[in-house]
Amino acid sequence: MTNAEHSVRGDAAADPGTRAAAARVVLWVLVAVLAVRQVAVVLRRPPGERLTDFETWTGATGVLHMAGSLYDPGRFTGTPFAGLVLKPLTASAEDALGVVWTFGSLLLVVALGFVAVRALPAPVSRRTAFLAAPFAITLLMVSLPVRNTLFLGQTSILPVLLVLLACFVARGERLPGVLTGIAAAFQPAVLLFAALFWLTGRRRAAATGGATFAACTALAWAVMPQDSWSYWVHHLAGAGLGERPDSLANQSLHGALLRFGLQGPLEIALFLALAAAVTFLGLRRAVRYARDGQLLLAVAVTGCVAVAVSPTAWQHQLLWVLLAVVGRVGTRASDRLVWPAVVVLVLTLPGKMLLPNVGVLLPVRDNVLLVAALGAACVAPFLSRSSPHWARPVPTDHARPVEPRFAWVPLLPFWRRVLSRPNLLLELLLIRVVYSAYAKVRLAATAGRPTAEEHGRQIHAAERWLHIDIEHWANHTVVGVPWLRDFFDYYYSTFHFIVPLTILGVLYVRRPSDYRWVRSSIGFATILALFGFWLYPLAPPRLMPGLGFIDTVHGVQDLDSPDFGALTTVTNQYAAMPSLHFGWSLWCGVVILLLAPKVWMKVLGMLHPLFTVSTIVATGNHWVLDAVGGATVVAAGFGLTYVLCGPRRLRSGVEGSSGREPADAAGPPAPERAETAVSKV
Repeated sequence: MTNAEHSVRGDAAADPGTRAAAARVVLWVLVAVLAVRQVAVVLRRPPGERLTDFETWTGATGVLHMAGSLYDPGRFTGTPFAGLVLKPLTASAEDALGVVWTFGSLLLVVALGFVAVRALPAPVSRRTAFLAAPFAITLLMVSLPVRNTLFLGQTSILPVLLVLLACFVARGERLPGVLTGIAAAFQPAVLLFAALFWLTGRRRAAATGGATFAACTALAWAVMPQDSWSYWVHHLAGAGLGERPDSLANQSLHGALLRFGLQGPLEIALFLALAAAVTFLGLRRAVRYARDGQLLLAVAVTGCVAVAVSPTAWQHQLLWVLLAVVGRVGTRASDRLVWPAVVVLVLTLPGKMLLPNVGVLLPVRDNVLLVAALGAACVAPFLSRSSPHWARPVPTDHARPVEPRFAWVPLLPFWRRVLSRPNLLLELLLIRVVYSAYAKVRLAATAGRPTAEEHGRQIHAAERWLHIDIEHWANHTVVGVPWLRDFFDYYYSTFHFIVPLTILGVLYVRRPSDYRWVRSSIGFATILALFGFWLYPLAPPRLMPGLGFIDTVHGVQDLDSPDFGALTTVTNQYAAMPSLHFGWSLWCGVVILLLAPKVWMKVLGMLHPLFTVSTIVATGNHWVLDAVGGATVVAAGFGLTYVLCGPRRLRSGVEGSSGREPADAAGPPAPERAETAVSKV
């Protein structure tokens, strides 16, 4: 059956089309670039900071050795069988072994990608079959488990590949069991796949897997009895090896309970009870998906169970969670990308980028990989292949193309205006990730104090020539009026984020079509501002020596010190041109002016950019020309949105591109769709 599906996919991929062929070339080039980068990142690190699991075996001569116990403090963390397999490598020179090991690991990643693509459940579209392999390999290479594995010199990719080979490539019953048993000898929790074989009727494969695991473990006991005793008995199947079990690196139920402060018999009892419940629920779901023809999803679910119930699940062992991206969740097309996006974001970005530093969210942020594994194993409502929405989800309502005001504007056909409300979870995740990336790029866009001050003198000279250099007068005038100074300081620190987020929240609930339009415009404006921060670092008035400005918000700063200011280490203080303080406030004013139903709301909305520009100048945080720059990027953001999406206002009566009536059950109720179809000013 697998071979038949594979041949069908091969025929389907024979005529991919020009765009798909170009996309495939780009993806393979990206794979090559990522491979070169990974090798360079690993091998350019100094000794002691690369392949650290191998470095612990390195002697004074630069050659690996294994004198003493494998499990001396700070040394090997794998199983005794893994140490037995790696022992012949101890005769290799460190540098040569590092190169060979890194390239070998990358080859395993490539093989894993090809096998995973072959295991995709049918039917597979022609475009998917053509692009799946390079896309899967790219996704694997940028994932945290693979990057961590390459950095440490671990063997974590091998068990995953062996299990996939056992399930999708090996024929018969004996060879799949042998491959699974060897994989479990490297990572004991993988023995759960023998249970999956048993529950799906492949009992001979299950028995062979258990026997192979026992034979490999017994062989390691015979050759290295002291190390085996240390691993299986003294360290409780490796639970006491590596980092502290309560560290954030241990994304298992055991690690999470320890981080919550539980210890001793109570923690052990609760861990065993939770592990039993997760195993029961997860394996039952995996069996159901396997019988439904989604064997790759069943493998992913079983791997997620292994991650959760293992005493230790280090980051390099969590590749199973990424395989769960193949599950399909949601009956609507607009929701179909939510689950894959969550999995990809969780497996490629650190938790600090996904969730803010808010106390109530810290337990989720610290255990985000475990939460994803538990979600895949026990919670996510994956669709069955018998569902009518498996291949044909409820389509998304798109607006028909609208003639632009200027005929030369090239509206892009692939960016169609969506009328329905976006999925809230995906929207929050994307907003958080984009903002985190913005903050990191903004902090990294520095060129040194001399350059920023030189640019500050250029801006000051330009303003004097234009006779708009009012910053010094405004700054000292406000300082002389205490209540006005307090008002501007509070306004600067408070309203910058509150007002834009409030507008986005209201539009998400009340005007979903307009929400997408304005969200895109502020996103484009922010991205364009990053180019300004990077290309033109600028010292604001408060950081210009000799000009006599007073920093009313941050307090007095010692400009003679190169590390002045309490915020220097947490924000780029030279990211002043353009001013997003004013840019975002102007965006808020324009949006309120266009969409607010009452005149007094429009007037109040336009006061926000007026107060903001007064604030940033009076507090010494921006030059007047910074506000001009902020207005420029906001105008460009609206312009790009217009080019891509067309005019904000849609024609009366315009519904989905398929011409469906408002009462169609596929979309929102008729009143809501009428509201979204015609944006009223």
